[in-house]
Amino acid sequence: MDIREALIKEHSKAQKDKIVAYVGNDKTRFAELITLMLTAEYRVAQRAAYPVSYCVEKHPELVKPWFGKMIKKLNEPNIHDAIKRNTLRILENIDIPDTYCGALYDISYTYLHSLKEPIAIRVFALSVMANIAKKYIELKTEVKHDAESLLHCGIPALESRSRKVLKQLANL
Repeated sequence: MDIREALIKEHSKAQKDKIVAYVGNDKTRFAELITLMLTAEYRVAQRAAYPVSYCVEKHPELVKPWFGKMIKKLNEPNIHDAIKRNTLRILENIDIPDTYCGALYDISYTYLHSLKEPIAIRVFALSVMANIAKKYIELKTEVKHDAESLLHCGIPALESRSRKVLKQLANL
C-alpha cells in the first residue's frame, strides 16, 4: 500500500482502519505514516494524524523514537488542528520521557488557556498536563487549580475532563 496515496484518495473511518491494519506494529510502515504527519503538505499531514493516533493506541512502543519530532511539530506555527488534537490524544495516555515533559507541559498549558483553540485540543491538553503531573507531583497543585477553574465554564467536554482529572489527581 502506498500510504500517501491512500490518504489522498479518501479520508474516512474505513480508510483509517485499512491504514492502521496495514501498518500494524511494523516500525518501517509506522515511520512512513508518522513522517507524513510531521512533514507532508497540509492536507496529507492532517489526514495522516488520524491513523497515527490509532496505530499508537494499538502499539504504543511505535511512538517512542518520535517524541522529539512530535513536540517540535507542536511548536510550529499554523499547524492543522488535527495534528495538535491527535498528537495530544496520543500523549495523554503514554509514559512521556522525562526529557520532553517540560516542553510538552508548556505547550499543553498554552493550548489549554487559549480560547482560540478548539475544545478537543484543550481537553487533551488538560489530560497531558495531568499525565505529567503524575510524574512531577509539584505540578499537581497547578493542574488541580486549572481543572477546578474549568468545572463550571459552561463547556461540557472541559467540565467532564476536569472532573476526571481531579479524580486522578486525588489518588496521587
